[in-house]
Formats: sequence, C-alpha cells, structure tokens
Amino acid sequence: MNVTEVRRPALARGVRWGGMSVVLRPRVALVTLTLAAAAFLVFCLSIAVGDFAIALPRVIATILGGGERVDEFVIMDLRMPRALAGTVVGIALGVSGAITQSVARNPLASPDVLGITGGAGMVAVFLVTVSGGASAAVAGTLGLSLAALAGGLGAGLLVYFLAWRRGVDGFRLILIGISVSAMTEAVTTWLLVGADIRDVARAQAWLVGSLDNRSWDDVRTALWCSLVLLVVVACAVFPFKPMHLGDDVAAGLGVRHTRVRAVLLLCAVLLAAVAVSAAGPVPFVALVAPQVAMRLARCPTPPLVASGLFGAVLLTGADLIARAVLPASLPVGVVTAVIGGPFLVYLLIRANLRQGAA
Repeated sequence: MNVTEVRRPALARGVRWGGMSVVLRPRVALVTLTLAAAAFLVFCLSIAVGDFAIALPRVIATILGGGERVDEFVIMDLRMPRALAGTVVGIALGVSGAITQSVARNPLASPDVLGITGGAGMVAVFLVTVSGGASAAVAGTLGLSLAALAGGLGAGLLVYFLAWRRGVDGFRLILIGISVSAMTEAVTTWLLVGADIRDVARAQAWLVGSLDNRSWDDVRTALWCSLVLLVVVACAVFPFKPMHLGDDVAAGLGVRHTRVRAVLLLCAVLLAAVAVSAAGPVPFVALVAPQVAMRLARCPTPPLVASGLFGAVLLTGADLIARAVLPASLPVGVVTAVIGGPFLVYLLIRANLRQGAA
C-alpha cells in the first residue's frame, strides 16, 4: 500500500528573550528591510533632484557629515526639511491606516474615510477664512498646524464615541466615519464659498496636501510627536495580536481588548492628525500603504512597520514625481489621489466579488 507523505507548511520560527517571545517571519523581515532601503533611496533622490542637481554619493556624504559647504547649504537648509517631512508624514499615515484597518477589520478603514482628515481640514479652513480680531488672535497663537491637529483629534474622538456600543464594531465605525467626513466636507465647502478669494486660494492650496515650503520647525514638531506615538503603539501592539482571533479568545487570554483597542485607535487618530498638520490632508496614503504592505508580506493583517515604510516610499516618491517628472509642478496630494483612486475602486470590486462568491 502506497502511503502519500503529507507535507506540513513551514512554521514561523520563534525566539524567546527573557519573559517575551517573538515570532520570526522571514518574508516579513525581508519585505521590511527592502522597504527600508527603498525609503532611504527615495529620500536621497528627493534631495538630489532639483534645479541644482546633486549626485547621490554627495548627498549621502553630506547627510553623514561630510560634503562641501555648498552641498551642505542646499541639502540641509533647503531640501532636507521637505524630504524629511515627506518621510515622517508617510510613516505616520501608513501606521495610522494599518491600525484603523486592523481594528475595524476592513480594508476601507482609513483616516480619510473615518473623517479625521476632514475634521483637521475643516478647523484649519475655519481659521484661514473667518475674519475678525478673535479669530486672528487664535490663529496667530495656535498656528495652522496646531489647529489642524486639534480638528483631527476632535473628529476622531467624535467618531469613536458615536460608534461605541459596548465595544466598537468595524462596520459601524466606518459608517459613522463616512457620515462625519461628509459633514466636515459640507462645512468646509460652506466656509470656502463665503470667504474672501485670497483666503480661499490659501486654504485650497493647503487642502490639496503639499510639502512645499516645509521648515525645520514643522519637521521637528511632526517628528517628535510621531516618535512618541510610535513608541506607545509598539507597547500596545503585543496585547493586540490575540485580538485577531476574536474578542472572546483575547478575553480568555487575559487581554483587556476594549482598553487596547481604544489606545490604538487614539494613537491612530493622533498620528493622522500630526500628519495632516504637517502636510495637509494628503489623500489615500493611509488607505493604500497598509494594503500593499500586507500583500507584499503575505500577512493576514497589515504589518505596522512595513505599512509605515511603504507610506514613506509612496508619499516621498509621489512628491518626487510631482516635482521632477510631470511637466508642471503639482501638489503631492494630486499625485497620491491619482494613485489611490483606482486602488480604492479595486478594493471595492474585490469586496463585491467576495460577497458574491459567499
């Protein structure tokens, strides 16, 4: 009698260090390292390309502390803030989108859909367009970036509290997020219609999403806020892993799933708000980056590190295309919209096909 040997799939290797065990997945590690190298390459290319072209070896040498004085001025003072802002904002949006999609268990969940970027844009447009001494004083004190941060946080908390019914259901979260996003867009349009044409031009340029005229102050604020939030996410992501098996299983393992989900959603909202405050509401990066990273790594859920790195590659690369490839210089939000729009249609068609097959 012939006995057919059944081959079991290769299991992921685990490493135990002290009281913590880590599962090693070679493909995820390889994809993460490749995306890190791609992010650094695109970052250097963004610095090298411009009216005064600089070779890549000179760019890397200047970043590492060498290089000539002329290169140091062009790179560190003129081009580095823009490239670094694109990298930081891309990482923040990628991680934020990965968290919201994992918590909601829906590939369509992103800060764009949940109204976070809409709330940030609405408050920022309000400060730009509404005249009066009190508004001018507030705008001068807080600044446009801080106002956008507060607006994004307020919209995210509103969506979370409205979606709360003894827990947060992913489908309900998306529906309420779409409603809040539509409301914020309506208010933003109303503010633009009744505003002065010069204020409208300024607000509209910010609403598209752009990395133009980034300063070191903008970069420092976004960088430090993102680092603090990413540390909190790294601490909360380990108890979040069992929640992929269901809330009952997680509760049986001793995981306080409600608290963990709330902390992660709050970090996702803050990361998206920080990104919007630094570069405006750049569309579709938080939607596309986690899904592409998940397919590259072949994971059941979006990997956080790979999602952030692909977000950096996508946003910095889109800015490079907008500046150097297209015949006219465009805001980076236009390029990401062109990339993300068809991808959103693909996700919708794929979801419909799955429901039809079921």
